[in-house]
Amino acid sequence: MPRITLPDGSRKQLDGPISVQEVALAIGPGLAKAALAGRVDGVLVDTTFLIDRDAAVAIVTVRDEAALELLRHDAAHVMAQAVQELYPGTQVTIGPAIKDGFYYDFARDAPFTPDDLTRIEQRMGEIVARDLPIRHEVWDRDEAIRVFGELGEQYKVEIIRDLIPEGEAVSVYRQGDWFDVCRGPHLPSTGRLGNGFKLMKVAGAYWRGDSRNRMLQRIYGTAWRDRKELKAYLHRLAEAEKRDHRKLGKALDLFHSQDEAPGMVFWHPKGRTLYLILEQYIRDQLRARGYQEVHTPLVIDRSLWERSGHWDKFRKDMFVTESEDRVFAIKPMNCPAHIQIYNQGLKSYRDLPLRLAEFGSCHRNEPSGTLHGLMRVRNFVQDDAHIFCTEGQILAEVSDFIDLLFEVYRDFGFDEVLVKFSTRPQLRVGSDAVWDRAERSLRDALEQKDLDWELQPGEGAFYGPKIEFSLRDCLQRVWQLGTIQLDFSMPERLGAHYIAEDNSKRIPVMLHRAILGSLERFIGILIEHYAGALPLWLAPVQAVVLNITDRQAGYVREVVNTLRAKGFRVESDLRNEKIGFKIRAHTLQKVPYLLVVGDREVTQRTIAVRDRTGKDLGTLELADLVARLGEEVRNRTH
Repeated sequence: MPRITLPDGSRKQLDGPISVQEVALAIGPGLAKAALAGRVDGVLVDTTFLIDRDAAVAIVTVRDEAALELLRHDAAHVMAQAVQELYPGTQVTIGPAIKDGFYYDFARDAPFTPDDLTRIEQRMGEIVARDLPIRHEVWDRDEAIRVFGELGEQYKVEIIRDLIPEGEAVSVYRQGDWFDVCRGPHLPSTGRLGNGFKLMKVAGAYWRGDSRNRMLQRIYGTAWRDRKELKAYLHRLAEAEKRDHRKLGKALDLFHSQDEAPGMVFWHPKGRTLYLILEQYIRDQLRARGYQEVHTPLVIDRSLWERSGHWDKFRKDMFVTESEDRVFAIKPMNCPAHIQIYNQGLKSYRDLPLRLAEFGSCHRNEPSGTLHGLMRVRNFVQDDAHIFCTEGQILAEVSDFIDLLFEVYRDFGFDEVLVKFSTRPQLRVGSDAVWDRAERSLRDALEQKDLDWELQPGEGAFYGPKIEFSLRDCLQRVWQLGTIQLDFSMPERLGAHYIAEDNSKRIPVMLHRAILGSLERFIGILIEHYAGALPLWLAPVQAVVLNITDRQAGYVREVVNTLRAKGFRVESDLRNEKIGFKIRAHTLQKVPYLLVVGDREVTQRTIAVRDRTGKDLGTLELADLVARLGEEVRNRTH
């Protein structure tokens, strides 16, 4: 008889073998009714799963984190059933749950249309209403090949033959008369899926991701616990569409991209101004903390990349060029070059820590299909820095970096920071003993800061473990930005050393660190987070002075010159247009302050002040306006 340990630590001795559903019933009829699945020793299983040994068991209900993956997986199956009921002869291939939804790839000669998606979604609702029991079956491999072959499901036959070894059974899930090869788990019945799903779009996808294979039709959908969650998600999508940095970048005249330079950015004057504001802000923060700024070559001989280990690990992502029978790489990162600066001149323990920073322009040969505005580019600049220190200085340096990172994120209006600790990957350089020391050092730093963090086993860099920092924006999207990586290996590979207090030669520890990551990507995040309405201290144009008639032109120029002399980014608009037209134009450009000048303002030496939301802030004397704007900039008001 199995002894069941429940999440609260209590134990139940039950007659066995016993199903997860029966465990739920033993706890209470309400839980049995709500049960969608179970976790047995941490593994997600169907409610029909039989427990025949002592185990830790948890019942999964609709409010559990795992419920969404179950719902999305079942939505994919229900969609596939709906497609095959409506369009006989269509072959189903692969259909997983993904972030926020699901998809299925279909082999069908005729293209799916928007009307087809409406019909499929309606049929899905009918299948849910049938509340078909979902049953797990185990088939003989040869039998599965025969059955799917007779149905004309050649893709399923290929999956079974290629992925399931001879002699192994095939896991199949059936709902009504429809079935598919699947590892599961699944909901107890189609009715438990509810109505929180919607089909989103159709896209092309090569079979098994290989462009040499047939192009399939992929239908994407989203699924949530109920209609309320679905509605909230669709609202977030609509907001994200309005905030798309690519559209706003064009509308606000910040930047553009074009086919002649794929994945690279043409910065317009306003965008370049924003870029330089960001760069100078980081530069000031680093200078105050003892960083020294350097600049290294864009093109470096392959021999350095071979010695650093990047040529073997990163070659496919590098742009390469040749000159005079030598092969050069356009640098994809800055770290090997910073070691070359460190190596110039003998270093003592008294010189450490040495903090070298660079706004380093890097190039990576990202696949064209992954390029996305500022978020995924081939040329980017990192707010990169490398700290060379002794092993005894690691804790203090990592701790100081974390403090700096949180301060920077707060200044930009991000208060929620998610922290992840990534440990040794399977492919790596350095001994296990070295990795043990490196991982222990970063873990100690996290514990000293008393931060909540998530472990990511195997996700470290090839040369060392790392801590990753992610932001959550106003739409609850998570962006991974900052990182600090501890490297015992690369300094040794590239010949870095220092003279210790006992006159011995030792290898420094190297901390790779960035706060914003790619400046391009961070600007994209800022644009979307603020919907283009950047805080005053970041706005490329902070104010525009507008005249009502030509009589005020001289005073407008005087106001502009005064504000510019105080360091504000101000423009004038002296066009022969109605004042309402000009106010609307600059409001659409999301300029923080519109300063209107008429005859009365000229006479009284004042300015009528409006903000970009249309709020009338009254009439101010110029000195009062300077004080107001200055305080807002100094406080970095969001």
